[in-house]
Amino acid sequence: MSFNSCDMAVDLGTANTRVYVGGRGIVVNEPSVVAINTHTGGIVAVGSEARDMIGRARSNIVAVRPLKDGVIADLEISGWMLRYFILKVRKRRWEARPRIVVCVPSCVTGVERRAVVEAATQAGARQVHLIEEPIAAAIGAGLPVHEATGNMVVDIGGGTTEVAVISFGDIITAQSIRVAGDELDDTIAQHIKKEYHLLIGEHTAEHLKVTVGSAVRELGPDEYIEIRGRDLITGLPRMTAVSTIKIRKAIEEPVNAIVDSVKNILYTCPPELSGDIIDRGIVLTGGGALLHGLNERLRHETGMPVHIADEPLTAAALGAGRCVEEFGALRRVLSRRIRT
Repeated sequence: MSFNSCDMAVDLGTANTRVYVGGRGIVVNEPSVVAINTHTGGIVAVGSEARDMIGRARSNIVAVRPLKDGVIADLEISGWMLRYFILKVRKRRWEARPRIVVCVPSCVTGVERRAVVEAATQAGARQVHLIEEPIAAAIGAGLPVHEATGNMVVDIGGGTTEVAVISFGDIITAQSIRVAGDELDDTIAQHIKKEYHLLIGEHTAEHLKVTVGSAVRELGPDEYIEIRGRDLITGLPRMTAVSTIKIRKAIEEPVNAIVDSVKNILYTCPPELSGDIIDRGIVLTGGGALLHGLNERLRHETGMPVHIADEPLTAAALGAGRCVEEFGALRRVLSRRIRT
């Protein structure tokens, strides 16, 4: 059995949702955000438009993330969001109903899995397959997950960091921690609030993480970067210069948690696969893989070669997409098949 051109894969992420269509690649890449009218309960916007409303829309419009810490926090809203993105691609209802591969965190519950399947089914899928994020990310990074060799992937998304050793198309040992990109952003925001009495938004915290955040212990020369926010004392807008070294020190704790998780999996990895990891190294995927110096820090802490995937941000979506394109060869990595 093979997939046709209308079949698709969806990476349902905490921060972003990506849709891959067979033969076309990634055609949707939008924030996993839904704007809701609290008076009517209706959905106002989804994706980029909803994200732009954060902190800017009137009080009765609330922008929410239906996935939090890598798991589905609101089943109903997650379903609406998933249907919206699928129908955005499948504009003509008369088209053949697609088979859909959905990439989900490895820690989701059976109830959450069923909710994802039902949402995809209501969006028009005739068959739904689920694939766990670490496996999808490993496939997207080009690792031979279906072979008899150990492959270690560290997928650092928005809500969770998933560390896994994969062999024969299955996860041999894994750990999922709720420390990832969002935790780094929140830690920076809390530091600015405590140190400078300044309240900043999500976008500012993320910008600081990307521009001056670092995982290396050698913090380098101290510099200052200007940011804007609301003064906690006066309530008025204020601009101030913040220390880059202090920001790097602030994120040390969540970075340590990620490093410790990688070490824990190396400790529990079967000896036969440990040799493969020494040869092949550790592959980093997800947006967190781009944190400055993280690959160097892990290399120093573990003694293993550490590589960043060519396209870390979209590795999981590309891996799920390969399952669309090469269904016969990669069928064994799919965790579930449900016909409708």
